[in-house]
Amino acid sequence: MENINHPLSNWIPYKLIEKDNNVYFEWIYLADIKYAEPFFDETISKCKSYAYNSQSFKIVSTVENLIDWSKELISAELKSLVFHVSRCGSTMLSQSLATSSENIMVSEAPIIDEILRSNTFNSDKKADLFKAVIALLGQKRFLEQKNLIIKLDAWHIFNADFLRSIFPEIPFALLYRNPIEVLKSHQKRTGMHMVPNVLPSNVFGISAKEIEKISFHQYGALVLEKYFKAFLGFYETDKNVTKLNYNEGMKKVIEKFISFINVNYHHDELEKMYERLNKHSKNENAVFKGDFFKEESLQIDFTQVSLLHEKLNNALIEI
Repeated sequence: MENINHPLSNWIPYKLIEKDNNVYFEWIYLADIKYAEPFFDETISKCKSYAYNSQSFKIVSTVENLIDWSKELISAELKSLVFHVSRCGSTMLSQSLATSSENIMVSEAPIIDEILRSNTFNSDKKADLFKAVIALLGQKRFLEQKNLIIKLDAWHIFNADFLRSIFPEIPFALLYRNPIEVLKSHQKRTGMHMVPNVLPSNVFGISAKEIEKISFHQYGALVLEKYFKAFLGFYETDKNVTKLNYNEGMKKVIEKFISFINVNYHHDELEKMYERLNKHSKNENAVFKGDFFKEESLQIDFTQVSLLHEKLNNALIEI
């Protein structure tokens, strides 16, 4: 079976729509565009100019349609789910991996978050939907594509046990960084998950009582503390997970990740990945000169998150 001859070839679901107590999925036509942008949303934006996608009507399907159709296409082999704590080199990792023609690199696709955070489905239906969407996003649209790698949103670490139940044999990777550097990055440009009430605090397992008297910046430290605690708990109990530490250098991160997922890339493919590390993660036309943070200390208590970071650095898998 060849995807190229299938009516759904180059079509993917990209948005979950809940309306009048019904759930639908909106689809978009990719043409020959690869997932090469730093974030999935940017690829979708490029596709919206196509005639198929600029009509007054939308292409939608039911949940059942989506699940059934996902079984009709050939998908690349899912090699890993990548979890991260934000501002820790995850975009650089995904951009580096995306340079290989053998990889399909999906980076923070909103539809994945919409499914994981939806309260409409029971766990079995959500699992079926998740697998179906992954298969459709990972459809083999080019002959050389072999490997599918999914970089999740930072808060999806709290779904790690659920995702492990769906993919019991798939390698999971945990990418992290010194928490002070992470929060200094957010001080320069704050991510939405570090701002109180932009995402519900219960997404991070934060109670209303925990945030009653903390500052704006301390909230970010609390979110990061929850990430590290979840990383540590999952790493110590799962048998198929690896730690990737940004502070050891991104080349080492790439090497360790490739070894972990057990993929043998041609020398030329590896060279393209390493060359990409010399450019800015979000702009391949700009040379990366390192992160430069202000010397003044943040008005944040790092005690707990730094302790968790140290524990994660020293943790060994205990099965």
